[in-house]
Amino acid sequence: MNTTNAHSCDLAPDEPPRRLGRAQRAGIVLLAAVGLFALLGPWLIGIDPARQQLERFLEVPSLAHPLGFDQLGRSMLARLAHGARLSLALAAASVLSAAIPGTLLGLLAAWRGGWLERVLAAFADAVLALPGLLLVLLLTAFTPGGFWPLYVGISLALWVEYFRVVRAAGRILLASAHVEAARLLGFGPVHIVRRHLLPELLPRLFTLMRFGFAGAVLAMSALGFVGVGLQPPTPELGVMMIELLPYYGEAPWLIGAPVLLLFATLLGLLLLAPEREAA
Repeated sequence: MNTTNAHSCDLAPDEPPRRLGRAQRAGIVLLAAVGLFALLGPWLIGIDPARQQLERFLEVPSLAHPLGFDQLGRSMLARLAHGARLSLALAAASVLSAAIPGTLLGLLAAWRGGWLERVLAAFADAVLALPGLLLVLLLTAFTPGGFWPLYVGISLALWVEYFRVVRAAGRILLASAHVEAARLLGFGPVHIVRRHLLPELLPRLFTLMRFGFAGAVLAMSALGFVGVGLQPPTPELGVMMIELLPYYGEAPWLIGAPVLLLFATLLGLLLLAPEREAA
């Protein structure tokens, strides 16, 4: 067999690069702005978010302090920057901790099949039987306000989605002509996964990660808002909302700041969807 023909099935035709639409570019800009604020904001502002100045109770915004001060005289801009860093970092860690094992287990189940696939699928179904927020609540109930139970609970609630999607798509891809030809030519599992499975799975995984990130941010905010997530005085978006809600009538800009930041983050994630996916 000719070497060129032997490897022709492994070569994908060159495709023109896809240009980003306006909505995707706007989403990237929005997320970049939020990310830079969360990453550099605490360092640039340089104010302790826990420092109290009671004489500045609900002080209105000014040029020096664009968001004013909260009910305890703490800089709202500093607390918002630290809260954004904590919430977004925890959401990103939860998504990665769910995506990596979920993807690997999904590939393993699709590749091996048999009893291993049945065991993994049964375990995933058992986790899926519990609502995500309920699973997080069960873990956070043991140590209220703790960081690790919240992180582990969100990760456990998210990994099943990656497992189920990768397992279903992987079984179809492994039965395709390209993969069968690669196996006949002697290519190993690593090569097949890297060249044939991952290029097809990555767009779906990226979509799951976007919605998973948004869901993790909302879950943390919801848990903080009902008082079972991170606890005051920790600067976290949900905690800030529940602290500032009683002062909505006197200082609506205070509770509006974390709400708008959360809205901008979720909007940026939604705008990243390709046009055909958004349609």
